[in-house]
Amino acid sequence: MTYDKIFKYVQQKNFFTEHSKVLIAVSGGVDSMNLLHFLHAYQKQLGIEIAIAHINHKQRLQADEEEIYLKNWAQKQDLPFYCDTYKGEFSEKKARDFRYAFFKKVMLKYDYTALVTAHHADDQAETVFLRLLRGSRLRYLTGIKEVQPFACGQLIRPFLTFSKKDLPDIFHFEDVSNQEDSYLRNRIRNSYLPVLEQENPRLTQHLIELSVETEKLFRAFDELTQDLDIQDCQLFQKQSEAVQYFLLQRYLKDFPDLNISKAQFDDLLHVLRSKAYYYHHVKNGYYLKKDDKRFEITKIGLKTDGDDEPRVLEYDSMVKYGQFIFSFQKETASKEGIPLKSLSPILIRRRRPGDKIQLGSYSKKLRRLFIDDKILPAKRLEAVVLEQDGEIILVLLDDVTYLRKDFKDDIMKGRLYIQNRNW
Repeated sequence: MTYDKIFKYVQQKNFFTEHSKVLIAVSGGVDSMNLLHFLHAYQKQLGIEIAIAHINHKQRLQADEEEIYLKNWAQKQDLPFYCDTYKGEFSEKKARDFRYAFFKKVMLKYDYTALVTAHHADDQAETVFLRLLRGSRLRYLTGIKEVQPFACGQLIRPFLTFSKKDLPDIFHFEDVSNQEDSYLRNRIRNSYLPVLEQENPRLTQHLIELSVETEKLFRAFDELTQDLDIQDCQLFQKQSEAVQYFLLQRYLKDFPDLNISKAQFDDLLHVLRSKAYYYHHVKNGYYLKKDDKRFEITKIGLKTDGDDEPRVLEYDSMVKYGQFIFSFQKETASKEGIPLKSLSPILIRRRRPGDKIQLGSYSKKLRRLFIDDKILPAKRLEAVVLEQDGEIILVLLDDVTYLRKDFKDDIMKGRLYIQNRNW
C-alpha cells in the first residue's frame, strides 16, 4: 500500500487541522520510520512543521548507530532533532514513562501541540488481547485511542487502523529484542496470536472490531446518561444495579491516577448503595466522602489549626484540630490512650445532622445524647467527631467525652492519644 491511502484517511479524520508544529516519536524501527517518511512527504499538504524526538535506550549494540543515523537524517532534511538517553534500571514501564516524560518536556518547551506515534492495527489487537489475559474490565478493552489529550495538545496515532503489513518496507533498524520471549507482549505477538490464528485467520481483525464496538458501547452509555447527576445519592440509588455499576466507572474516569482494584471498586459500590454517611481513605491520597445527599472522591490537603474543615489522621502520625492534638500509634501494653480495633485513617470533623454512635448493643444519635446530658445548643457546635471505617469512634467536648463501646472480643490494633492544648 502506498502513503496516498493513509493521507486520504488522515485528511478525512482532520488529525492536524488544529496543529502547526508536530513532534514525531521515532525509534528507528520500520513503523516509526514509515511514520517519519509519511509526514515528511505530506507536511506541506497537511500544513505542518515536523520534528524528530528519539530516545536512546542503550539496550542494543545498534542503539548509538540509530541515534547517529536519525540525527544526520534530520540535519540533511533541516529538521529539529531532540534526543535523550535512558538512565537507570531498564523495564518496559520505566522506559515508556521516561519516553513520554521527555516528549512532554520537548512539547512544552518548544511549543509543539501534537505528538505523533506509529502504533498500528497489529499493536491494537495485541493490546486488547493482553488486557483480556490480564482480566481488565470491559471499559479498558477499547484499546489504544487514535487521539487523546497529551501535554499541551494531543497524542495522535494516524496508523492505528492500518496493519503493519500495509506499510512499505523501507530502510529501518531491526530490533532483535522483539523476537525474545521475555516480555508478555512479545509472546503475544510471536506465539499466542499466530497459534490462535490457525483456528481463525481473522482473529486480529476480530480483536480490533471488539475494541471498536466496546468504545461505541461506552460512548453510547455516556451520551444516554450525560444528564444524570452521578453524585446525587438518591438519584444514584434509584438506578438498577447494572446502571450503578457503569455510572461509578464513568465517574472514576476523572481520576486516572487512582487505579483502584476490582475489589476496591466493589467496596465503593457497596458503600454508595447502602451507607448513609461515610468517609474513608480509598487509595493514593484520595478519600470517599458521602452523606445522605451527595458523594465525592477528593484529596484532602493539610489545613490550618483554626480551620474547621475535616482533617485526616493517618496511622503513625499526629494532627492538630481546634484545641486538640491527636496521635495515632501502634497498640501497646500501656493503659494510656484509647484502644482501636483498626489501623485505617481517622477522619476528624465537626458534627453533622444524623450522626450516631454505637453504645454496645444499640446506637444513639448525638443530638439525643446532647439533649439527655443537657448540653447547651451553642456548646454542641464545638463537638469534635472522630470517625473510622465509616463509624464514629469518639466525640469530644471540653469536659465531656463519648466513646464507642466495642465488643469485648474485638482485637485492638492501635491506640489513640489526645492532648487538650488548653489544659
